[in-house]
Amino acid sequence: MKFVSWNVNGLRACLNKGFLDFCAAVDADFICLQETKMRPEQAEFDLPGYHRFWNSADKAGYSGTAIFTKHAPLNVTYDFGDEQHRHEGRIITAEYADFYLVCCYTPNAQDELKRLDYRMVWEDDLRAYLMELDAQKPVVYCGDLNVAHQEIDLKNPRANRRNPGFTDEERAKMTALLESGFVDTFRALYPDKTGAYSWWSYRFNARKNNAGWRIDYFIVSERLRARITNADIYSEIPGSDHCPVALELDI
Repeated sequence: MKFVSWNVNGLRACLNKGFLDFCAAVDADFICLQETKMRPEQAEFDLPGYHRFWNSADKAGYSGTAIFTKHAPLNVTYDFGDEQHRHEGRIITAEYADFYLVCCYTPNAQDELKRLDYRMVWEDDLRAYLMELDAQKPVVYCGDLNVAHQEIDLKNPRANRRNPGFTDEERAKMTALLESGFVDTFRALYPDKTGAYSWWSYRFNARKNNAGWRIDYFIVSERLRARITNADIYSEIPGSDHCPVALELDI
């Protein structure tokens, strides 16, 4: 099965920048989106063969996730945990016979790390949620997780230390998740690959110069490690400040 995840930075805008052509070409079983910034009734588009599930933020034009899938799920749930995590449209969980698929748009710590304290609560609560799912069946967890885990995962680690997405605290939470029985699928296949990024600032010709960050992930339960057959970063695909990332699993 082929999975794709993409922070589209506004789906309505991305629809005008080749989104549907990409979907047709990639022919994925599952397409998980983050930062849709819309409600489903705000755009009509043809995507034949896919069931669509949306989680929109209470605030208009903000955040939001979606899952488009060729395979009807057994069950779909939206958000998780306490009330504080249930207003920004950041999580969709689709249950299948053999696994859970969790699409996530992780909160950014923001300028001056204004939201870092909340981010730490989010990380602990979400890790507990993923572990609860994992106790029942394997998990495929994906999305814009807003952290470059290791120095290899961004172009300029020294200059960006303590910036949102590369604080010691955020990186430690990713380490804690992986040590809880999960695998970063891209690094499982390419542990030493450099220059592999999924987000570039719109400033300073960052994408042209490949001065990026790898902050979009597919993370799976450890027991799915042997079933990872491919992992891709489609850095050539425009349409957003992020590019799509992909995973192929033998399930």
